[in-house]
Amino acid sequence: MSLVTMRELLPAARKQRRAVGAFNVANYETAAAVVRAAEKERSPVIIQLYMRLFNSDKAYDLAGMLIRMAGRSSQPVALHLDHGDSVTQVENALKWGYTSVMFDGSRLPYDENVRLTRHCAELAKAAGASIEGEIGHVAMGDDTALTEPEEAEAFASAAGVDALAVSIGTAHGYYRSEPKLDIARCRAIAERLPDVPLVLHGGSGTPLSEIRKAIGNGIAKINVATEFQHTFLKSAGTSLAALDGKFVPVDKFMEPVIDDCAAYIARLIRFFAGR
Repeated sequence: MSLVTMRELLPAARKQRRAVGAFNVANYETAAAVVRAAEKERSPVIIQLYMRLFNSDKAYDLAGMLIRMAGRSSQPVALHLDHGDSVTQVENALKWGYTSVMFDGSRLPYDENVRLTRHCAELAKAAGASIEGEIGHVAMGDDTALTEPEEAEAFASAAGVDALAVSIGTAHGYYRSEPKLDIARCRAIAERLPDVPLVLHGGSGTPLSEIRKAIGNGIAKINVATEFQHTFLKSAGTSLAALDGKFVPVDKFMEPVIDDCAAYIARLIRFFAGR
């Protein structure tokens, strides 16, 4: 297989009541873990980079590596800009070879969100890529705004998105208290948008039982960042402590860390697929 767009992954997942995992990477090791898990589970995967990495050379430099890794994979791999907050970021992602982009205008007034998301959708489709938008707002250190079903229907049609991120009770990062998802709201949105895959942001720490209910009601992409990257840090910390000051080449040091991260990703891939 090689690079694909989310249009080639998510519609079928939604029809089959499963979800594709979208995992935020930041270096070779986290990317290798995602690809290794996808290979083991024989499942498609979405590798995504947070928008902050597009404000430096990191997303550009990592793009070449990610494209090569995807090209070697036997499984479909989409490369995605997560939470793009400017047209420039979207343009750069498309220019650098990412096959999917998100424009997140969820903090903007509704009409401005529609206008800019629609513009980014046109850019993405001209480049043969897919586009994700967001209506409502999933908290990221600020206040959540739950998605209204009627507004979601109008937004998806006006903005021309391939996938729609919705706010049904999740938040980014770790939770202070266990969240309970508004599954009735998710179902109402899905009923109004039968052909638009829905996206759940804030997968870290969300109870898997709640995620399973959401997948059964239209969610076809689940984002996981904080918990995955924390798995990397904890594994690296354990490995470093075990060295007790001794030297080991960095590539050898990182192998068990990649294995730990791949095992974590593989468990989620199986769960999201209903296995």
